[in-house]
Amino acid sequence: MDPTRAFVKGVKRVVVKVGTAVVTRSDGRLALGRLGALCEQLKELNSRGYEVILVTSGAVGLGKQRLRYRKLANSSFSDLQKPQDELDGKACAAVGQSSLMALYDIMFSQLDVTSSQLLVNDGFFRDAGFRKQLTDTVNSLLDLRVIPIFNENDAVSTRKAPYEDSSGIFWDNDSLAGLLALELKADLLVLLSDVEGLYSGPPSDPKSKLIHTYVKEIHQSEITFGDKSRLGRGGMTAKVNAAVCAAYSGTPVIITSGYTNDNIMRVLQGDRIGTVFHKDAHLWTSIKEVSAHEMAVAARDSSRRLQVLSSEERRKILMDVADALEKGESLIRIENGADVADAEEAGYERSLISRLTLRPEKITSLVKSVRTLADMEEPIGHIIKRTELADKLILEKISCPLGVLLVIFESRPDALVQIAALAIRSGNGLLLKGGKEAKRSNAILHKIITSALPDTVGDRLIGLVTSREAIPDLLKLDDVIDLVVPRGSNKLVSQIKDSTKIPVLGHADGICHVYVDKAANIDVARQIVRDAKTDYPAACNAMETLLVHKALSENGGLDELVAELQREGVQLYGGPRSSPLLNITETKSFHLEYGSLACTVEIVDDVFAAIDHIHQHGSSHTDCIVTEDTEVAETFLRQVDSAAVFHNASTRFCDGARFGLGAEVGISTSRIHARGPVGVEGLLTNRWVLRGNGQVVDGDRSITYTHKELPVEA
Repeated sequence: MDPTRAFVKGVKRVVVKVGTAVVTRSDGRLALGRLGALCEQLKELNSRGYEVILVTSGAVGLGKQRLRYRKLANSSFSDLQKPQDELDGKACAAVGQSSLMALYDIMFSQLDVTSSQLLVNDGFFRDAGFRKQLTDTVNSLLDLRVIPIFNENDAVSTRKAPYEDSSGIFWDNDSLAGLLALELKADLLVLLSDVEGLYSGPPSDPKSKLIHTYVKEIHQSEITFGDKSRLGRGGMTAKVNAAVCAAYSGTPVIITSGYTNDNIMRVLQGDRIGTVFHKDAHLWTSIKEVSAHEMAVAARDSSRRLQVLSSEERRKILMDVADALEKGESLIRIENGADVADAEEAGYERSLISRLTLRPEKITSLVKSVRTLADMEEPIGHIIKRTELADKLILEKISCPLGVLLVIFESRPDALVQIAALAIRSGNGLLLKGGKEAKRSNAILHKIITSALPDTVGDRLIGLVTSREAIPDLLKLDDVIDLVVPRGSNKLVSQIKDSTKIPVLGHADGICHVYVDKAANIDVARQIVRDAKTDYPAACNAMETLLVHKALSENGGLDELVAELQREGVQLYGGPRSSPLLNITETKSFHLEYGSLACTVEIVDDVFAAIDHIHQHGSSHTDCIVTEDTEVAETFLRQVDSAAVFHNASTRFCDGARFGLGAEVGISTSRIHARGPVGVEGLLTNRWVLRGNGQVVDGDRSITYTHKELPVEA
């Protein structure tokens, strides 16, 4: 838990305010999915013993939609040709309020929760008797586990300022939420917005940064507010005003996104999301927060210092890293053991715990891989091509680092070592974000590796990102970070690809096929199929679909393959042709990455049908053919358009270390830049160096081009 979020441990009474932009969609209709998710979170909090109070907007918008529809339904053709008058906002509020409450009542009733409606105006709070009665009523409702739902009564409100528009209607449920939080002595106020929190500038500006902790003395004069919400009155300005007022009066506040289905739960778990407002925030400034931008710039600067070192100096750094890991094995095992114990207590799956565990032989293997990388041929400054453009005008194409890499990985702390070693060998700066389940392991590995870096380079060459909430900021840094490599689940990779302008190297799916041809040696096929599926089922290069030539369904070959998998405990699903024959459940989709002891089996007519199936349902990762017919094998190898294509070898061989790359930063199915297991070469690009003798173009009048290829010199 972030130290600035420790206050959530003692929270019991929570006020949640949801804004119009969260309650409604862009077309003005209710966002039923978000409302449903909100109600489910509040029900969960209610069942856990929290006292939950909801302040909701949306009545005016909902009423406006209903009245517009009614007016349209009752209009004649001539009426429709006339300019449409603005609907009366108070009437909209009156119509929409009943509809909004009816919806909440239905949703909460489905969750077996009772809710209640309380409409108030600001003037009521000037009456001490009203405030006492309000507190007594709310306390009674909360004692009965009823969720009070507040809204400002816009239909009869007489307030004219400071919030006003052309229709004369004004309201600010943010300030109401802040007022209620103080009056009802809430422990926390959560303001749900349509953005992730408070930014240093308009959220649409790529230079704007999310402010995790608001310090009035620092941020009050630094923030530039953008436009208000598309539907609400006050926008972020109103939220910040309400948050500052409540926080500095004693109720902590967090502004976060209402578009994410579980953000309220995450806030109460202490996750570092959104922007926190607290009266003691100025005391937390001693907890130095290195911004995402600062971390990336530092990595870039350190990488440039690394690149100017000699090849032997860079080699020595890697050897020092290997020695440090070897000496620190006991510390690594202690910290890793704590992570594994926590994961087991939390009930994580065995496959995740297996990936998480750093056994002695794994640490030994990691040390060996770092030394292997150190002994590889120098990759930086390698002359790829030399060309004489004209007399005494020599052009060289030279390898160079990409720049700064951001690698986001899950569960496997050994990945941190491999990636860090690859970054050092290739001269790149590196930012790493590992899974929370490996936080102790990642922290000790990062500390050991960076402690081995010389002062001439600096330990900020490799930055360890400890907060998941920093990732959105990092993904905006396309001016500093050159490549993002996500290593993890399909969901993780897809989210990263959808969230950044930075090039992403990776694969969203690992749907690997083994096709067993009619000319296969069945004993060879059995061992390949068994290994491809069971050696490490969670790996992205494990077999997910077994394709079998139809002839094997007639001569018993299919039965042998199926029996082999079943002996290993593999759950089988069939395609339309195989499921009735084998009496197994038919798969819902061929595009499935099980990541476990399960796979799909299907029968195909021939190698061309297998190729078509792979192209239609595969993910261009790794695919294999098992056959003794070399002509059929070559057809498969030529025509299957995947990053790796094998003949008579398990798909599990698709791995950087097994390919002799020393290590891998990941496996790419991209067709641009690196493809397949990505080692040092995949982390390099090239630049052009031209050496002349005073030549000028001058419209190409005074130069004679030769374009002669020259021998490449070291």
